Amino acid sequence: MAGADGDDSLYPIAVLIDELRNEDVQLRLNSIKKLSTIALALGVERTRTELLPFLTDTIYDEDEVLLALAEQLGNFTMLVGGPEYVHCLLPPLESLATVEETVVRDKAVESLRKISQEHSPVDLEVHFEPLVKRLASGDWFTSRTSACGLFSVCYPRVSSTVKAEIRQHFRTLCSDDTPMVRRAAASKLGEFAKVLELDYVKSDIISLFTALASDEQDSVRLLAVEACVSIATLLPQEDLETLVMPTLRQAAEDKSWRVRYMVADKFSELQKAVGPEITKNDLVPAFQNLLKDCEAEVRAAAANKVKEFCENLPEDSRETIIMTHILPCVKELVSDTNQHVKSALASVIMGLSTILGKDNTVEHLLPLFLAQLKDECPEVRLNIISNLDCVNEVIGIRQLSQSLLPAIVELAEDAKWRVRLAIIEYMPLLAGQLGVEFFDEKLNTLCMAWLIDHVYAIREAATCNLMKLVEKFGAEWAQNTIVPKVLGMANDPNYLHRMTTLFCINALSEVCGQDITTKQMLPVVLKMSNDQVANVRFNVAKSLQKIGPVLDSNALQTEVKPVLEKLDTDTDMDVKYFAQEAISGKYSTLSIFLLYEVTSLGPRSVRHMLWNIANRNVLNRAAGSPCPLTITFTISNGPIRCHISLYETPRTREPALGCMSKC
Repeated sequence: MAGADGDDSLYPIAVLIDELRNEDVQLRLNSIKKLSTIALALGVERTRTELLPFLTDTIYDEDEVLLALAEQLGNFTMLVGGPEYVHCLLPPLESLATVEETVVRDKAVESLRKISQEHSPVDLEVHFEPLVKRLASGDWFTSRTSACGLFSVCYPRVSSTVKAEIRQHFRTLCSDDTPMVRRAAASKLGEFAKVLELDYVKSDIISLFTALASDEQDSVRLLAVEACVSIATLLPQEDLETLVMPTLRQAAEDKSWRVRYMVADKFSELQKAVGPEITKNDLVPAFQNLLKDCEAEVRAAAANKVKEFCENLPEDSRETIIMTHILPCVKELVSDTNQHVKSALASVIMGLSTILGKDNTVEHLLPLFLAQLKDECPEVRLNIISNLDCVNEVIGIRQLSQSLLPAIVELAEDAKWRVRLAIIEYMPLLAGQLGVEFFDEKLNTLCMAWLIDHVYAIREAATCNLMKLVEKFGAEWAQNTIVPKVLGMANDPNYLHRMTTLFCINALSEVCGQDITTKQMLPVVLKMSNDQVANVRFNVAKSLQKIGPVLDSNALQTEVKPVLEKLDTDTDMDVKYFAQEAISGKYSTLSIFLLYEVTSLGPRSVRHMLWNIANRNVLNRAAGSPCPLTITFTISNGPIRCHISLYETPRTREPALGCMSKC
C-alpha cells in the first residue's frame, strides 16, 4: 500500500489510503465511500493483493464506517477482475457478517447475496458454500444469524451432496439455543422453501415450520406465520389440510396477541394460498374470531382486511358468508371502543357496497356509514368521506345524498379544520355527480361559507374548489352564481376576507375568461387599490399581474397601468415593490450582501446573532424591500460562505429565518 506514495499521479489516492487509517471517523468514512476510486487507481491486481487484505485486517471500526464498507464491497466485482476473482471479496464480507451491529451484518449479507450470483457453480462450491458453513457453525450467534440469509442463494446451484449439507445446517439453526438465531431462521424459512424440491418441502420444511410455530418465543412464532404463506403456495391442495392447516389454526388462537396480529395481517395472502374450500371451512371462522379478538391491535389488523377477504371469497357463496358471518362482526366494530379499530374499518367498509350490491348496501351498510360519519374520531369520518365514490357507483348519487348529505353538511362545519378540508377536497366530485341544480340548492351556501373560514388552509382550498366547480358547471353558471358573491366580499369589514376576494379572482379569471374578468372582476380589483390596509393593496398589485394575461391590451393600458403607477408611489414599501413587479411583468430578486468578520464567536453564537438580526427586521427594512436577503460572512478558522434566507410570513409581514447552509 505504501508504494502508492512514490508516484505523484497517485498522491490523491495515497491521501485517501492514509485517511483509511485516520483517527477522525468522518475522514475514514469519506475514504470508504471513495473505495472504488482507490481500487480503480490501484488496478485489479493490487486491489486483490493489497487493498482487500488491508480492509479485512482493519474491520474493527465504527459501525457507520463498516456499514459503508459492506455496501461498497457488494459493487466491487469488476474492480477485482470480474467474476473469475469475485471470491476475493468473501473474506472482508465474511468478517463484516459476524460483527455485533445488526445493520452492518444485514448489509454484509445483502452484498454476499448479490455477489453469489456472480460466482460460477464451481466457485460457489469451492469458495462461497464453505463460507456459509463457517458462518452457520460459528461460535457467536451473530455469524449464525447471517448464515440464515445465505442458504437460499447458493442451494439451487450446488451438487446434491452439498444440498444435503445445507439442509442439515438449516435444520440445526432452526433449533439453535439462541432465540435470535431461531428468529433469523424463521424469517428465511419461506424463502428457503421456495428453492427446495417439493419432496424436501414436505419432509423437512413442514416439520421445521411446525416446530418454529410452537417455539417458546412469540417473536419466533410470528415469523413462522409469515413463512406459512410461502409454504402454502408450494404445496398441492390435497396436502394443505394435513400439513399446514393444523399449525395455522393453532397460530390464529395463539396466546400471544403479536402472533394473532401477524395472522390477521397476512390473512388475505393466506386466503389466496389455501384456496376457496379451506377458506370456507377454516378461514371464515378464524377471521370471525380475529374480528372479535380481545386485543385492539388484532381487531384493527383484521378490520383492515375485511374488504379484501370478502372479495376473495368463493363467488357462489360470497354474499351468504358475508351476510351471515362477516357483517355481524363488522356491525360490532363500528361501535368499537378503540378508535384505531374504527378507523381501520372505515378505510375499507365502503368497498363492501360493490360486493353486496345496491339493496344490501341501502338496507345494511348505509346505517353503518351514517354512524361512522358521526363518529367522534376525526380519522373515522375522514376515511368514510374519502371513499364515498365506492357507494355512489352502487346506489346512485340521489340515494347517497338523501341518506348521507345531512351528515356531510354537519361535517362541513366540524370544529376540526382537517375534517372540513376533507369535505372541500371531495366537493368537486360530489358536485359533478349531484348536478348543478342540486348543488345550488344544497351545497352552494356551504362552499361560500368556507371562503370566510378562520383557517387559512380552508380558505385556500375553498378558492381552488370554486375554480374546479366552474370547470364543471361553466363560466355562465359562475357569472350568475359564484362571481357576484365573491365580489360582494370586497366590502367585508375583515381585511382577510377582502384578500380572499382577490385570491378568488386570481383563480377564477383563468376559467371564467376575458369577458367576465374584464367587465365584472377588474373594476372590483381596481377599486380595492384604495383599501386602507397595505396587505390588501399589495395583493391588488399581485392580482393585477396575475390576471393581466387574461385582459385585453386596451384594459391594461387605460385601467390597469394607471392604478399600478399610483401604487408605485404608495407610502408602504411592500406595495411599491409588488407594483413595480407587476409593471415590469417579471419577478426580480434583490440580494443584499453584508460582510461580518466573526473572530471569536462559535457556531451557536453566530446563529443566535443572525436570528436576532432577522427578528429585529434590521436588514429587511433598511433595504427597503421585502424580498429574500443573502448574508455573507467569514469565521476565524477559515472563510466559510453562508447564506441566510429571510422571508415574510403571509399575514403579518414579519420576517422569519428561512435557512442557513454552506455555499
